[in-house]
Amino acid sequence: MKQLFALLSVVLLTACANPALREAEDLGRSNQWPAALRVLDDAVIKDPTDAQLRAAQLRAREQATARLLMQVEALRGAGRWDEAKVVLAQLAVADARHPRLAALTVEIDRGRRQEVQLAAGRAALKEGRVERAEGIARDILAESPQHPGARLLASQVAQARPLEATVGELGAAFQKPVTLEFREAPLRQVFEALARSSGINFVFDKDVRADARVTIFLRGVTLDEAMRVILNTQQLDRKLLNESSVLVFPNTAAKQREHQELITRTLYLTNADVKQVQAMVRTIAKVRDIHVDERLNLLVVRDTPEVLRLVEKLIASVDLPEPEVMLEVEVMELATDRVDELGLQWPDQIQYGLPAVGGAGLAAGQVLLGQRHDFRFAVANPAVVANIHGTAGNNNILANPKIRVRNHDKAKVHIGQKLPVFTTTTNFTGSTSVAASVSYLDIGLKLDVEPTIQLDNDVVIKIGLEVSNLIRQVTGPGGTTAYEIGTRNTSTVLRLADGETQVLAGLINDEDRKSAAGIPGLSTIPVLGRLFGTTTDTRNKTEVVLLITPRVVRNLAVPDASLTRLASGTDASPGALSSLLKREARVGVGLSGDGAGAPRAAPAATAPVSEAAVRLDTTPSIEAGGVASVTLKNDSGFSVKGELEYDATRLQLAQNQPGATPGRVPFELLPRGDRVITLRALPAGSGQVTTVSVSSLSASGLNGETPPTRLEGSGLISIEAAR
Repeated sequence: MKQLFALLSVVLLTACANPALREAEDLGRSNQWPAALRVLDDAVIKDPTDAQLRAAQLRAREQATARLLMQVEALRGAGRWDEAKVVLAQLAVADARHPRLAALTVEIDRGRRQEVQLAAGRAALKEGRVERAEGIARDILAESPQHPGARLLASQVAQARPLEATVGELGAAFQKPVTLEFREAPLRQVFEALARSSGINFVFDKDVRADARVTIFLRGVTLDEAMRVILNTQQLDRKLLNESSVLVFPNTAAKQREHQELITRTLYLTNADVKQVQAMVRTIAKVRDIHVDERLNLLVVRDTPEVLRLVEKLIASVDLPEPEVMLEVEVMELATDRVDELGLQWPDQIQYGLPAVGGAGLAAGQVLLGQRHDFRFAVANPAVVANIHGTAGNNNILANPKIRVRNHDKAKVHIGQKLPVFTTTTNFTGSTSVAASVSYLDIGLKLDVEPTIQLDNDVVIKIGLEVSNLIRQVTGPGGTTAYEIGTRNTSTVLRLADGETQVLAGLINDEDRKSAAGIPGLSTIPVLGRLFGTTTDTRNKTEVVLLITPRVVRNLAVPDASLTRLASGTDASPGALSSLLKREARVGVGLSGDGAGAPRAAPAATAPVSEAAVRLDTTPSIEAGGVASVTLKNDSGFSVKGELEYDATRLQLAQNQPGATPGRVPFELLPRGDRVITLRALPAGSGQVTTVSVSSLSASGLNGETPPTRLEGSGLISIEAAR
């Protein structure tokens, strides 16, 4: 009757269960947790007091948010921003107070914006606007230091520009070629000549010396280079007012504080230690003001744009995730034991006396010798026992932990037990008291590892292994307990390749015992001794074997070599632009004294040129469909005519040129003049190298002279397959 009543109760409870629970359970089995959550939400609204519904609702919400988060992360990684927004809206419906909801919203909007910025940066790099591309990459990396597209763009920018290249922030007017030939000329007169030839406005600080003189000979340099040479040799500095105006002021600490524009930048660190980065930035970049927030792991730096640019590059080179390795460890204790017992067990006592009443043994106490005729011999029953006994066993104790460890960190594994050890303390002062304390002794397997991950994916591992076991328990004074422990340990340092397995063996305990028990003298006779006693052979052997396999989870992502070599300015001005000139520039500068010699602003006489030189420069590599620039520059004082020839099956003119035919473009260069001809790469030339050449060169002077001509430079163009 009781069983029937219990069965009936279960049936009634099942029938009374809310149908929403079954529906939600079915949806959960098919991984439709958002739908299951909606069903449970509606059911809870109808019956808010049902505890089962509330518990199921919490479980469903947890499962639904976890799966929605996985979908959002996957869509973000694939750059599918619209779909990520839709899933994020579902997450907001499932859990409007989820802690990651606001952060994911910001990250998706930022990712969409960064994708547009990255496309603009790639286009700027393809058009040759290197500085624009670098600025975009720098802005993206400031928000997302590990952004792969921005890191790749920064690497391409660094490769597209040599180390000593100028920033180019002054605009196109400052890149015009100029030639300066002044001897003992006032400084302001030199800048006046530059202003007239380039259209650049120069404004002088009131403390710039009016009597400063300079002797300078510069040919074939840009206006920016010429200006930097003059400023550096006269202890002056400049400040860009707009694209065509420059302020010149003395390069002193007071004037730097007065005129230099400072920028404050907050730099968030992802992996590097903020204190170490602070020390590096202070030492290398010599920043003016720096603040550290260890709670948020960020730096706030205030300095000039040049110094901040250097600081950003330094931080990008050290803010890298630490390497990690997965150590697959397998420890086996191989134990074999064998016991052989063979022989006859004779009685070890023979009794002679009066049997007890009833025949059970001998009579106790004293007996009369007059009853000696009733004395009997007695031995233990059975009198002889044949021992034929043998045991053998094999034991394998296996531990197979997997440990994920950061570079240079220690990991420990303990598999075993803790034995309690009691310690008593007796106090005899006044009244006797006894205090007991307990400590624990670790026995079993102890493994300590410390990996060091190399750049070539080799792993150097310090290993400490100890295997201990309980031999016996010892009782000490006062009833205290101690243990006799047997230990085997080893320590070593290994260098293993990624995925290589090393076996450490040889921790062997070999025990061989032989014992005999029987009739003295007779039991020790070889072979026949087993008829007069029992011989026991015991053989125990244990060996500990360790197998360790490192698998590198993440190694150090070393930046490109072009990003680790940074132009750092001078010791007085960290991060400042380099004063080095281009290779083809020629310069001679001399500082004058304060003598009263008259200034000579006229160009100095130069040796007559005996030939006309034309320099040919081309874009070395383009993609199919891209545009290559061919620059023809006349470095002489003669007029030069000629024809540019190219392969019409691989290249075509990007713009119409007067008198041009397929494969041939006529040109004329004025004295000290140049001309740029653009050619577009055809798909037929994909993956090939073509040559642009110059023919029919001729030169003429103002007086009708026809000097010889010389062509310099290379016209090789590599056409890469379109991406």
